[in-house]
Amino acid sequence: MDISLKLSERTAQGKQVKKLRADGMVPSVVYGGHADPMHTQSPLVETTKVTHRAGKHSPVHLMIDGKKKLAIIKTIDIDPVKHRVRHVAFHTIKQNEVITTEVPIHLFGIGESLAEKAGLVVLQALEHIEIKAKPADLPESLEVSIENLETTADKLTLDDIKLPEGVEFAEQEQNLDIVVANVYEPSALQAQNEAAAGDAEGPISEEEAAEGTAAEGEGGESEASTEDAGSKEDSKE
Repeated sequence: MDISLKLSERTAQGKQVKKLRADGMVPSVVYGGHADPMHTQSPLVETTKVTHRAGKHSPVHLMIDGKKKLAIIKTIDIDPVKHRVRHVAFHTIKQNEVITTEVPIHLFGIGESLAEKAGLVVLQALEHIEIKAKPADLPESLEVSIENLETTADKLTLDDIKLPEGVEFAEQEQNLDIVVANVYEPSALQAQNEAAAGDAEGPISEEEAAEGTAAEGEGGESEASTEDAGSKEDSKE
């Protein structure tokens, strides 16, 4: 799956970034190799589509003012209120170079397992895992079937995942006994949830809430300064 995004060099920094976002653009940074980090920007709609498709695991073909670069998305900053992409950091890679990245683990056969048909519940315990491969061999996700799970004694582990050709787990001696999915009795899950609710802290007082709000106001940073700090931190990786 080829994913591409057109970027242009960005001159707006600091407080100017707020206006950039208001104009429908997403600030970003491209770094990696021996080149200096490049401050870039791209339209919000196109950038949102790319981040959704690529995540942090699929290569993105960047076109920066006529120059082509291949990159992996390292970080995606999402506005917690507007839920919009606020900043993206791209790390350049080479087509023939093995890279390490995190991919999601997807369970398939949900609703079709013997356990579920018997009224049991299958819950995923591990949702992501780091792998290494060349960009062309990177899968969008790792898939494992739950269809053969039958009793609460059954489980899925990393050993049940069949890696595509050219793909390895990032850790040289990966523990394959790590659990990916478990089977539970509904009543056992309900008991766990009730126990967890009982251990939770009670509601905070109005005084505590006021103090927390004041502390946030004193320690908060502007949106623009946060973007710059994120860019500097990303470029160090």
